[in-house]
Amino acid sequence: MLGALLLPLALLPGAGWRTGAQAAAAPQAPAAPCGTPYRIDQAMPNGARWQMCWEMRNVEGLTLTKVAYTPRGSRAVSVLRTAALAQIHVPYDSGTPRYHDIGALGATAIPLQAVDCPGGARRGQFVCVTTRPRGHAYLKGGDGEPARTAQGRELVVFSAFQVGWYTYLVEWGFSDDGAITPRVGATGSLSGFTTTPEHGWPIGVGRATFEESHSHNIFWRLDFDIQGKQDDVVEQYDFSGSGTAKRKISHTTFTREGKAVNSPMRWWRVVDPRVRNADGHPVSWEINNSESSQYRGPANEKFTQADIYVTQYRACERLATTNPSPGCATSVDRYVNGERITDPVVWVNVDFHHVARDEDGDTMPTHWQGFRITPRDVTAKNPY
Repeated sequence: MLGALLLPLALLPGAGWRTGAQAAAAPQAPAAPCGTPYRIDQAMPNGARWQMCWEMRNVEGLTLTKVAYTPRGSRAVSVLRTAALAQIHVPYDSGTPRYHDIGALGATAIPLQAVDCPGGARRGQFVCVTTRPRGHAYLKGGDGEPARTAQGRELVVFSAFQVGWYTYLVEWGFSDDGAITPRVGATGSLSGFTTTPEHGWPIGVGRATFEESHSHNIFWRLDFDIQGKQDDVVEQYDFSGSGTAKRKISHTTFTREGKAVNSPMRWWRVVDPRVRNADGHPVSWEINNSESSQYRGPANEKFTQADIYVTQYRACERLATTNPSPGCATSVDRYVNGERITDPVVWVNVDFHHVARDEDGDTMPTHWQGFRITPRDVTAKNPY
């Protein structure tokens, strides 16, 4: 059996339920946290399982709750209480306009067609749940033996939203090895703004018109609950020694609310030291945010000055900017006020700088941005 988790009791509905090699001996299912059609319960070909609920909220749009992962032959472990987009900030290179595209995202959801959900099922009008190949899970050869190889798959939960000229494709990928890939694709139409060469790129015949360059500065809000909200800790890891033969690992714990910027050889994890795998190592999920263009705005946009924010959970802190909740701060930089962290929420900021090209002519090909959340010591061996 692969790395059974040593879980605290009574923290997850049906925590005693098992999958994979043990399923025949214990076929009972966990208590459903939500009803049909809002429940997603997907068994993967390698014996893993993902369970969660979905909502279409008026402000945030597609929101996932009660996300749990079951490795093959092991027990379910809860990962996220809630996960959703928290803002799409779109500043143009000339200085104006500067859009905040999330404020009532759910009201702009696009009804999906069957072609939008290949191999899957539409939930209501606006959500697709499907699975797809993700390439090699592993491949190992040598010693004159036939190669050992396996193809992986991922569960995909998807919605689309029309905001102005842009169509935003909001996608969450849940891999059979326990990884999570949140990403947003932008398609639709170019804005049609004409500008001078220093702020844009020539579109169409000659150099008569220019499409203005702009950023898609996207925030996600992740409320981690690794087997409940108790004892979760956020840590930052750095590796010093660039340009030398040796490197040294160091880490910092967010005991109070704070922020951080991307740096080469830097990543973060959310860990629950009470929850251990079969090797006795604490279970955690690692956050890698290495593909951002790292937009930094003017002084009145302080929310753009970091790539990761860590805050204490507050229900009213919903969006990274233009937060609609009365009695609560209006942006994520203002949520960070030194409060002690006992129930962390992680805000991830990923930027894509869009310099238009002729190929973007209507309809614009999708450009994607996102990040990756990787299981770290959730199982004691390869989950295949």
